[in-house]
Amino acid sequence: MIRKPAVAGLFYESDPNSLRERIEWCFKHKLGPGSLPELGDQHQIKGVVAPHAGYVYSGPVAAHSYYKIVENGFPETFIILCPNHTGMGSGVSIMAEGEWITPLGSVKIDNEFSRGLVLNSGIIDSDNVAHSQEHSCEVHIPFLQYFKKDFEIVPISMWMQDLETAQEIANSIAEISKELEKDVVIIASSDFTHYQPQEFASANDHQVLESISHMDEKQMYARINNLNVSMCGYGPVATAIIASKLMGAVKGEILKYATSGDLTGDYSSVVGYGSAFFR
Repeated sequence: MIRKPAVAGLFYESDPNSLRERIEWCFKHKLGPGSLPELGDQHQIKGVVAPHAGYVYSGPVAAHSYYKIVENGFPETFIILCPNHTGMGSGVSIMAEGEWITPLGSVKIDNEFSRGLVLNSGIIDSDNVAHSQEHSCEVHIPFLQYFKKDFEIVPISMWMQDLETAQEIANSIAEISKELEKDVVIIASSDFTHYQPQEFASANDHQVLESISHMDEKQMYARINNLNVSMCGYGPVATAIIASKLMGAVKGEILKYATSGDLTGDYSSVVGYGSAFFR
């Protein structure tokens, strides 16, 4: 199956040259890393957290995670974990074969890894419907394509985001990675607080981010529940934390936090964006 862009021209530019310029803008923005990274070969990072709003809002924050990915060195495969905003498809949906198209070209799905996850886990379904209109996986791919073309992806959409589901998906990712002896990096796609005043959003989000930096998924869930944080991708983040630990990560680090208000100047009702990595 070929998955065509659903949000090109909406969340990011549909023209390839304009899209490249926008990605460069994200990196060079005052809220971004400040420059474009150089491709490295350390291969230490196991997972990252990155936001998934329109590039003009969350792109500079997302660029911090992609800076780390690029300087760390591209893996063979990216596991992209995203929330399900549309309600379409099954509880945990993987697109197990085919390719994704963006204005910067096509990216193949790692069929072997994807099918391994479906067979290994009783909770992951092969389901293209959940991915057909979902933006929270798509927006990450052009950031990767800007720097390199020869990588594959495993897109997983999570409507079910409870801790038990995250644990099962994480176990399967770690097991299949070891079985296939593949170098993978997990991308957890999430925004944080939605549509609250700046001070409220920032205070609560930083408590959640502290749990993420400690790689403490249980504390993260507790704080989200206690503070009523409207974080849309907590399941993907928990999965990334658990899988990263299973694959040897011992340290988490928050790279950047900002809100939509920091981009627009409207602090009355903001969305929080955070970037982090695990190694």
